[in-house]
Amino acid sequence: MKTLVLLIIIWPLIGFLINGLFGKWTKNYAGIIAASALGLSFLSAVYPIWQVILGNIYDYVYFTWMPLGKFSVPFGLRIDSLSAVMLFVVTFVSWMIHIYSNGYMKGDPGYARYFTYLNLFVFSMLLLILGDSYLLMFVGWEGVGLCSYLLIGFWYDKKTASDAGEKAFVVNRIGDAGFIIGVLFILFNFHSVTYADVFPFVHQVLTPETATIIGLALFLGAMGKSAQFPLYIWLTDAMEGPTPVSSLIHAATMVTAGVYMVARSNAIYDMSPIAMEVVASVGAFTAFYAATMALTHKDIKRILAYSTLSQLGYMFIGVGVGVYWAGIFHLMTHAFFKGLLFLGAGAVMHSMRGLLSIDLMGGLKKKMPQTAILMVIASLAIAGIPPFAGFFSKDAILAGALEMGHPIIWIVGEVTAFMTAFYMFRFVFTVFYGEEKVPNLYHELHVHEAPKVMTIPMWVLGVLSIIGGWVGLHVSGEIPIEAFIARTAPTLEVANEAHYSEAFLMGFSACVGLLGIFTAWVIYIKKWITAESIANTFKPIYTLLANTYYVDEFVYFFIVKPFWWVSEFFLWKIVDVKIIDGGVDLFGWISKRIGWLFRTLQTGFVSHYAYWISIGVMLLTGWYLVRII
Repeated sequence: MKTLVLLIIIWPLIGFLINGLFGKWTKNYAGIIAASALGLSFLSAVYPIWQVILGNIYDYVYFTWMPLGKFSVPFGLRIDSLSAVMLFVVTFVSWMIHIYSNGYMKGDPGYARYFTYLNLFVFSMLLLILGDSYLLMFVGWEGVGLCSYLLIGFWYDKKTASDAGEKAFVVNRIGDAGFIIGVLFILFNFHSVTYADVFPFVHQVLTPETATIIGLALFLGAMGKSAQFPLYIWLTDAMEGPTPVSSLIHAATMVTAGVYMVARSNAIYDMSPIAMEVVASVGAFTAFYAATMALTHKDIKRILAYSTLSQLGYMFIGVGVGVYWAGIFHLMTHAFFKGLLFLGAGAVMHSMRGLLSIDLMGGLKKKMPQTAILMVIASLAIAGIPPFAGFFSKDAILAGALEMGHPIIWIVGEVTAFMTAFYMFRFVFTVFYGEEKVPNLYHELHVHEAPKVMTIPMWVLGVLSIIGGWVGLHVSGEIPIEAFIARTAPTLEVANEAHYSEAFLMGFSACVGLLGIFTAWVIYIKKWITAESIANTFKPIYTLLANTYYVDEFVYFFIVKPFWWVSEFFLWKIVDVKIIDGGVDLFGWISKRIGWLFRTLQTGFVSHYAYWISIGVMLLTGWYLVRII
């Protein structure tokens, strides 16, 4: 078992090394090599996951990574109920994306390089979730950050792509600073960063104040990696990368890291009501805020990007109110339907030669029937319609928020659920139903269904988008997924937990989702009210949302420009040029003048040299006489 657990992370590393070192010769088979590596990683994970389901926990140390006297960090891997769920999501969904990418990236000049980065991305994420210490988590944390930079800017010859990669990298540095501070506080208090040395002793070692500092510092890292307000600004620009990369980032890897980290640190957060309140509040605000921006966007990938921001907000609500299992449950179901949504959008883009605007689409169901069906399934799942996967996980989060005494967060969550259903079916109805908006466009582009190498992974995720939430049903008086995850991340115990009718809450959530779909049907199919009339009626609000609250402009003028001014005018032209260069130049000038002085003494005439020697002899004689007298 110890070797099998290690092989889980070794397979994608082998794929990375083969394509990275020998890509010149393996470029025609890079996709097969990379997908095979992920397939082997998933197969290696099946038996350990099954054993964890049966009640086992595996915590293996392979070697001492950092022997630093009394403080040493082992290289160890841990599989428990929490990491088992993440392990299934990361290996299986990533495997589907790798298979899909074989069709999507076919013919791209950077084919081998793409799969090299993709394997490294998954290796880093697996290290993040399986590492048995915060330091190993941090290595994986930085690894996925590096890979996101490489993959977002994959088409680096496009300035927008290279700029987006840089933006993701820089914004995440802010969050990573918080993560480092949190880990240093843990090291200072526990003299270790290994989970086994930290979590069992939290209540003996930490005070609530220290737990709050650590919790908020770690959450700052989560805000950057999982794109929560205000550190979300990189995620929508990340759409510049290939669409399967967007699926990998949004569904299976990077943005889920922050949610996993908070759930993993549940013992610390349980000690700090303030930190948990911040996590839940930021999550609720981000969920609502991002959903409003998705209402008006017309770029198919950015609509999905804002929906990811919103759904991540739900996950943070779950872990923030102490219902950790619900947050991780939604992370799992979201991986299924969001992975499918991005792959479906990629199929549309692949067929439409890269076109992104929904204003140019319509009636695509006739040309791409499989993609249309799958996008409807995924949209029903994200809208929270039973019996699709998203209904069970989202309802668990909202019910948990209400029962834990957060009625305002519950209201915000339900309003956001309405908007989610609306904007997703605005997307579906506009793209796949109605009439073709640009005559003969589909004929000119030769629009067709995606090849099987792309549709088969989509169908697999489509099935999981339907049945993936059924582990949230009551069986023999308990919810299987709750009981499983709670082994590692138990639900927070509160003194006065409220109880509400589960049937009522589930029925209400379903009705909210159906109302959102009905509203989209009225506007975009029946056209009883047109989108244009609504936009004109609420033009200031529409303009604000269409321009995403002018956040990018605000960041540019009030953060980027001032930093640029400080860098160029103060640090460069004053500190660098005037002070540093000026100081160096001053010493150079002094040396030059001293050299000039001595140079004037070198005339080449013996009489001049004799003159100066005579003066020297007289001075030395005078000095000697003064001393002896």
